Amino acid sequence: MAQALHFDLPPDQLHTAFAAILNELNPPQDAAEQRAYKLHIANALWAAQGHKFLPAFLKTAEQSYQAGLAELDFSQAVEQARQTINDWVAQHTADKIKDLIPPGVLDATTKLVLTNAIYFKGNWAAQFDPKSTKEEPFTRADGSQVNAPLMHQTGEFGYLEQPDFQALDLPYAGKRLRMTILLPRKYDGLPELEKKLTPEALAGWLGQLSEQKVQVALPKFKLTSEFRLDDALRELGMRLAFRVGAADFSGMDGTQELYIGAVLHKAYVDVNEEGTEAAGATGVVMKMRAAPGPPPVFRADHPFLFLIRDVQSGSILFLGRLANP
Repeated sequence: MAQALHFDLPPDQLHTAFAAILNELNPPQDAAEQRAYKLHIANALWAAQGHKFLPAFLKTAEQSYQAGLAELDFSQAVEQARQTINDWVAQHTADKIKDLIPPGVLDATTKLVLTNAIYFKGNWAAQFDPKSTKEEPFTRADGSQVNAPLMHQTGEFGYLEQPDFQALDLPYAGKRLRMTILLPRKYDGLPELEKKLTPEALAGWLGQLSEQKVQVALPKFKLTSEFRLDDALRELGMRLAFRVGAADFSGMDGTQELYIGAVLHKAYVDVNEEGTEAAGATGVVMKMRAAPGPPPVFRADHPFLFLIRDVQSGSILFLGRLANP
């Protein structure tokens, strides 16, 4: 699993690193920070009643991942257990993520459910004027068009031009969190851009952003996505983890009986004139004076990638694509 997920640190150092990131992203917010944005990350473990887990595993989960353990009855009260977990997820995402676990996923063989919830809501540092929003064509990857509400403003933003794409950095109030948009030059250029998207490439692009005046057109959009990650993780090399009798999670309960039954993901993102609401590489922004002449135009009227990142820790909180607003 460590190899498939590119976790290169030894386990003890990895747990310490994750704990540091969580503490960095999840500190108590003062009043000013709460007005600027809301960011909440929560983890939890849901164990089958009577199934014993190793104290060392539970200690690591609590200390490094802030994940407490609760016992549920997956044998005689599976629907109640499912509802309890889904209610917890909804509570920690301001009711934006509901029914994470659908019927039929849990049964009497379920021994442990691990949940992670993240919620973010932030206002733009420079908000868009709703009066400037208007319906305009958005070209999808197949060349067809659909009308979408495009927001407009001209201002000083982190900006980068490359031969095959543009990058724009939109800060949220407080400037610590930012939405970075990677926009292909061609309406069908997203697959090629995604092939180039590596941690090293992204860090390089973020390091080249420069503050300058930009004419921005960005669609308002709401995204809700849900999918199972089982096949994707198998393709990454985690095949044994899903196989009965082959998976080795003995570090959790001391047995060879545990295996992964399902990995579920659900996300919600809402981008509008005020800011972003979302549930589910360190960038250095260099300032420079814009060159004389008209400012560059960043017109996101075709599919693009977006990510919400924390400048202070270098963590990427959300990563997604908009293909059809």
